[in-house]
Amino acid sequence: MLNTLNTPQREAVKYVDGPLLVLAGAGSGKTRVITQKIAYLIDEAGYSPKEIAAITFTNKAAIEMRERVNKLIDGSKTKGLTIATFHSLGLQILRQEAETLGYKPQFSILDASDSFKILSDILSTTDKQLLRQTQWQISGWKNAFINPDQAKATADEELTVAAAQVYQLYQQSLKAYQAVDFDDLIKLPVELFEQHPETLQKWQMKLKYLLIDEYQDTNTCQYRLVKMLTDFSKQFTAVGDDDQAIYGWRGADVENLNQLTKDFSNLKIIKLEQNYRSTVRILRAANQVIANNPKLFDKKLWSDLGTGDMINVSAAKDENHEAENVVTKLMAHMFEHRTHYKDYAILYRGNHQSRILEQQLRNNKIPYTISGGQSFFDKAEIKDIVSYLRLIANEDDDPAFIRAATTPKKGIGSTTLERLGEYASKHQISLFAAAFEGSFQGELGTKQLEDLLTFTQYINKLQARAVRDPAEAVLNDLLKAIEYEAYLYDHEEQRAAESRWSNVLEFVTWLTNKSKGSTEFGNEQPEKTLLELTQLVALISILEGQEEAEPDAVKLSTLHAAKGLEFGHVYLIGTEEGILPHRESIDSDKIEEERRLMYVGITRAQKSLTVSWCKKRKRAGEMEMCEPSRFIAELPNDDVRHFGNPFNDPEVSKDFGKEKMANIRAMLAANKEK
Repeated sequence: MLNTLNTPQREAVKYVDGPLLVLAGAGSGKTRVITQKIAYLIDEAGYSPKEIAAITFTNKAAIEMRERVNKLIDGSKTKGLTIATFHSLGLQILRQEAETLGYKPQFSILDASDSFKILSDILSTTDKQLLRQTQWQISGWKNAFINPDQAKATADEELTVAAAQVYQLYQQSLKAYQAVDFDDLIKLPVELFEQHPETLQKWQMKLKYLLIDEYQDTNTCQYRLVKMLTDFSKQFTAVGDDDQAIYGWRGADVENLNQLTKDFSNLKIIKLEQNYRSTVRILRAANQVIANNPKLFDKKLWSDLGTGDMINVSAAKDENHEAENVVTKLMAHMFEHRTHYKDYAILYRGNHQSRILEQQLRNNKIPYTISGGQSFFDKAEIKDIVSYLRLIANEDDDPAFIRAATTPKKGIGSTTLERLGEYASKHQISLFAAAFEGSFQGELGTKQLEDLLTFTQYINKLQARAVRDPAEAVLNDLLKAIEYEAYLYDHEEQRAAESRWSNVLEFVTWLTNKSKGSTEFGNEQPEKTLLELTQLVALISILEGQEEAEPDAVKLSTLHAAKGLEFGHVYLIGTEEGILPHRESIDSDKIEEERRLMYVGITRAQKSLTVSWCKKRKRAGEMEMCEPSRFIAELPNDDVRHFGNPFNDPEVSKDFGKEKMANIRAMLAANKEK
């Protein structure tokens, strides 16, 4: 099994004598090392699967890792093995230790929009910018392991002082609702281990070997969790790449790689520098660009996949011309090389850059998928309606209860919800069940109780109809009863309200179509009830983006969302000063992370790379002159060919373009004859 690995990979797999840091360059086979090491620990090093945990950052990475491990070793041998995201591991710990922290085991997990709503109630405002800033600040404090008291003590500006007070109230509300947010899934286990050494010891004995993927993306809280779990055995493998640390804006600290060398004096470091993805030219470009950053660890990627094509740098008149250029070149390349749509990716710094590209691709009937944007099921209006469906399916779903009870408002205020949360927590029951308890009802005023019972009894009625009546009728009656359309127009500007209401109607149509009877495997399938559809929605939103078969489509993606992926041919657009590097990073002198983003973009490409920039771009309705990104100047001259740039020979570009178009026409003509 180890014969398929190169020397440093093999050394990394076999090293089990202490803490290990594997510095894995882009495309150097890090997932292979982790999965082979799991197999080695079980087959050769005497570890039981239940003593091993491999921690990733995304569900997709965890699923891929589990699939690879199952191919390497017999499924029965992996029973009890933990392969999970940081947040899933945190959840596992909290579920088992909830009582110690004063939570019921079925505590609720709030998503970003649920916590946004709580903050909106605390601040009594609908000012989205203020709410987002506050939410971002609280998340930052949690990731840095700063509690409300510490936040208050260190706050030095008016905004952060106010946010620190809100943080305190927010945490009190969460506790009252018996709920945790996404950041708490890491923060609370760390608090638990600090306050209860015996619990920490139990988990240290339970998880004797840790493997951590993408270590450069850990924040302070995640680093603490790993350090606490491994402090006893000193047995772990951390895999990371300081050159791909691109998540500083969300609390990740690349310094955590360096911290390992300080906290573990006997840390062994192994570098993986052979790249199995890209041509020599692409790697030369990546190495030369990243060399302009100060280095934590020195590392140089190399490849034996041949020199490869020149890197094309293309200047366009404006963003429309750029989109047109990219799509034309992509089509030409496809005709010439007989490739598939899925071999191509168009990458950019920000989501807003995709709109013009999408238009061009649609105009040319080119299929595409988009990532790094918002999924349909993540839209607030869809989540609002789904919260009712979740409650119909499971009345003990507390986050769904909170969202449905307050969107639109039904007279159930934060005081009622807080009392309900306290009572539910004390009696270890759900918020829904607590509303029907006589002893709780006695605590409320007549009007408060009336509003609460109107809501809960309405949910009971929907539950009865959900298993009996056609889904479409129940859904339409629900939307009328809660007056959701009016709610949207009251809370949004007209255009936004129209767009959101249209999404709701699209969702209802989609559900209605799904509910209709169909023929599967030759058998007639009966109509699905709303209850069955609710389970389908939950499954689809969880599995979204995890399709088994990759569609044959061009991939549009932000650079952040493209990390970890690879494509035959990459078009990196909008490489201008103010976009990449981003204007804010220029103003705050934080160019290093932007350069790492450029490095990530370059190293996604296997065979060819085209970098483009615009001479003019529309900003706030005005045309502005643009400068090429400083990162273009950092590319190796001998490996780059410029097009459309006034500083280069225009004749070369013109001739090259003519030649390309002649090739396309010839191929189109040949295809027609066939």
